[in-house]
Amino acid sequence: MNAPLDLNTTIQDRFYEGERPLFALEHATLRDVRFYPGESALKHTQDLAIEHCNFMGKYPLWHSDRVSVAHSTFTVYARAAIWYTHHLQMRNCLIEAPKMFRAASHLTIEDTRFTSAGETLWNCRDVTLRRAELKGADYVFMNGVNLELEDVRLQGNYSFQDAHNVTIRNAHLDSKDAFWGTRDVTVYDSVIEGEYLGWHSYNLRLVNCTIRGAQPLCYATNLVMENCRLEDADLAFEYSAVDAEIVNEIVSVKNPQGGVIRAPRIGEIILDENCRNPGACRIETACEVAS
Repeated sequence: MNAPLDLNTTIQDRFYEGERPLFALEHATLRDVRFYPGESALKHTQDLAIEHCNFMGKYPLWHSDRVSVAHSTFTVYARAAIWYTHHLQMRNCLIEAPKMFRAASHLTIEDTRFTSAGETLWNCRDVTLRRAELKGADYVFMNGVNLELEDVRLQGNYSFQDAHNVTIRNAHLDSKDAFWGTRDVTVYDSVIEGEYLGWHSYNLRLVNCTIRGAQPLCYATNLVMENCRLEDADLAFEYSAVDAEIVNEIVSVKNPQGGVIRAPRIGEIILDENCRNPGACRIETACEVAS
């Protein structure tokens, strides 16, 4: 079963186990193949099409290149499945294992469900994610670069920490401490729930978004909000430079660093002895302008 295989072949209705059963395989289609417990089943492979396969061993696709995976399952035992791999397309898959992608690039992932996505997609570049659901996704997308997400539902804290150049559309993010330390992130038409959103971010832009959670958007630089809602979001904008257009009442704003905040009404404006730059932020409501 573990003998070397010819190139340009199809492997179908087989099962493999143990360590490195298909090491350095090239130019092959794998269909209805089961990988039982073991390690590194497809390490250092390239030019593979994987269809309707089931992975139950660790580290199956490391240091691989030009791989497509469709209608396949990575069980909880297939942890840390795809690391140091480039030019991978995935669609219609079920991912039960954590730490799924690491130091990978040029990934396109579509119509895929992650049930335990903790520490997934770390240090990855050039990632497109469409029509996906990620649960248990603590620390997902850490240090990511060039990320595009659309129609994504994410539940997990500390998402996108220190990520750069991110575009998100039509998403629902349930994530405490999302977007900490990020640079050049734009989010359109999305809902973001969770306290401490966007602290220490640079060039964070939110368009037509709903924000829920305590103390959002503090210590931010060049923060832009266009046609956004802040719901149950108190003590907003502390020490932030902001250009914000908020369409509903803000519970409270505390010690903004500069810029302008527009809202129909603000329940409380806190400018205390710790305000670093008094008067630098203009606050406009329906009934008054304060600075």
